[in-house]
Amino acid sequence: MINSSFPLPRIIIVTPSYNQGCFIEETINSVLDQGYPNLEYIVIDGGSTDGTIEILKKYSSQLIWFSEKDRGQSHAINKGLRQATGDVFAFLNSDDVYEPGALLAVGEFFTIHPDTYWLTGWCQTMNTQGQVIRKLSTFYKKFWLIWRSYKALLVLDYVSQPATFWRREVIEKVGEFNENFHYAMDYDYSLRVGKHYKLWVLPRYLARFRVHPTSKAGASAHSQFDADLKIACSHTDSTLLQHLHAWHNSLIIAVYRLLLASNA
Repeated sequence: MINSSFPLPRIIIVTPSYNQGCFIEETINSVLDQGYPNLEYIVIDGGSTDGTIEILKKYSSQLIWFSEKDRGQSHAINKGLRQATGDVFAFLNSDDVYEPGALLAVGEFFTIHPDTYWLTGWCQTMNTQGQVIRKLSTFYKKFWLIWRSYKALLVLDYVSQPATFWRREVIEKVGEFNENFHYAMDYDYSLRVGKHYKLWVLPRYLARFRVHPTSKAGASAHSQFDADLKIACSHTDSTLLQHLHAWHNSLIIAVYRLLLASNA
C-alpha cells in the first residue's frame, strides 16, 4: 500500500468493455497494481461472450462490474460515471494500461494544485504484444502539450485520453459524454472542457494506448479522423481552423501510409 504525505483524492476509474478478453486482465491489473489507497474501479461490460465475464468474476472483490447490453462506449462510460462517488474521474479502455505509479502522481498533483480541474500526462502507444510503437507520434503530442493552445486543439487532438483526468466539478458543469459519438467522444469532451478550464500537464508517462487490428484506432483509423473533423467543426465557426484540421488529417494519414510502406 502506498504511503503518501498528502491527503489523496478518491479517484474513479471506469473501464468500458466489450469482448476484449485477451487484453482486459492486463488492463485490470494495471489499475489494481497501482496500490492507490483511495480508488473506486468500475468496469462496465456490454455483454461480452469471449471469456471477459470469467475474468471480471475473478476480481469481483477488488472492483465493481456490470455486464449487460449497452448502446456503445460512450453509454458505458456514462453508466459508470453515474455509479461513481469519487472526486477525480478517468476512463481507461479495456485494452489500455496505466504506467506504474500513475495514480499516485495524479492524486498528489490534484492535492498540491487545488486549482487543477483538468489534467493530462504523457501517453505511449503499444502494439498487440505490448511493444512501444509510433514514437514520433508520441513526441509530436508532447510538443503540442507544451503550448496547450485551445486553437491548436481544434486542429489536432493532442490530449491523450488514457492519460487524462477530470475533477467531479468538471462533469457537473460540462455534463456526460455524448452518446451519439462512437468515435472520438473523448476529443469532443476535451473541446467542451477546454472552453471552461485550463489544461494542466503532468510531465511523465501515465498510460499506454494499445493499437491492434480490432481496435478503433487500428481497424477504423479513417472513421476516427472523419469523426475528429466533424467534432472540431461543431466547436468552431472558423473556416481556417476547419481547413487546417482537414489538412492535418490528410498529412497524418499520408505519414502513416509511408510508415506502413517502409515496414512492408
